[in-house]
Amino acid sequence: MRELLRTTTVYNAFRRAEDAAHFTLAVFPDERNLRALLKECAKAFFGAEDGSREAKLIEGESFSDCIILPPAGGKLSAELASGIAEEAILRPVEGDRKLFVLDAFHTVTPLVQNKLLKLLEEPPAGVFFLAGAASAHTVLPTVLSRANVFTEPPFSEEAIVAALARCHAGEKGISEAAAACGGVYSVAEDLLAGGGEDFRLAARFLTESGTEALCREIGEQKRPSFFAAVRLLLRDALFVRVGQGKFASVRSEAVRAIAARYTEHALTAALALTAQAEREIQFNANFAQAALALALRIRRENEV
Repeated sequence: MRELLRTTTVYNAFRRAEDAAHFTLAVFPDERNLRALLKECAKAFFGAEDGSREAKLIEGESFSDCIILPPAGGKLSAELASGIAEEAILRPVEGDRKLFVLDAFHTVTPLVQNKLLKLLEEPPAGVFFLAGAASAHTVLPTVLSRANVFTEPPFSEEAIVAALARCHAGEKGISEAAAACGGVYSVAEDLLAGGGEDFRLAARFLTESGTEALCREIGEQKRPSFFAAVRLLLRDALFVRVGQGKFASVRSEAVRAIAARYTEHALTAALALTAQAEREIQFNANFAQAALALALRIRRENEV
């Protein structure tokens, strides 16, 4: 995973620490690996070589001149923001620079963002801020306007395949997971988990009757990568339907069954509808209800 993170534009910008802006915002769609990316950037900022004392301390979130907040799994509160302001005026301990790393900035409330605004705009000499967000839509425009923003695109399918091969050597389904994940590494890992359970559920979802019961089952499992699997099977079924099956990533009986079950129009519409369902889940829609709504919408499109 480290090799993949080090291909990002924000990491390579931080390798040139002398050019670092006082406030940098990395927009990275892989929320699960966002903190890991920020740590890699911090190591680059301090010139910490792999295996060095500084690199180990940054990885363990205990390097005195690199303050990583909030604690893993927490949120940046008003109290923590006040602590940042107090810590920022203190001199660095080991060098002449201090870096504040703010994880999960997309979860920071407008109140706390406004509390940090002046400090982000005019930090004390030698103080730098690196914030990471899974998306930018919850970051206030006033904060965005003061940041050097790096919006990282999804990784290429080839890069995901290579990373999965390094971290999950020998596992089956790597190419299918990479094709379905939308360039998000953690989704690819989810798709690999359970020996391809997401793809089996997706195939049942698109070919079986008894939709309501299956959607309840899907909702109980709350597999975030389920919709990515649905999307890939629909795409490959569309390839088969239009006579371009050689481009399919998944060449299975399930894909052929889906291609036979749905019209070309329905498959095309279903791809857009699945993307819509994924967005709804990101905004905390009920998983089972989102799956059932998707099934009903696809069914209607197939009847047109």
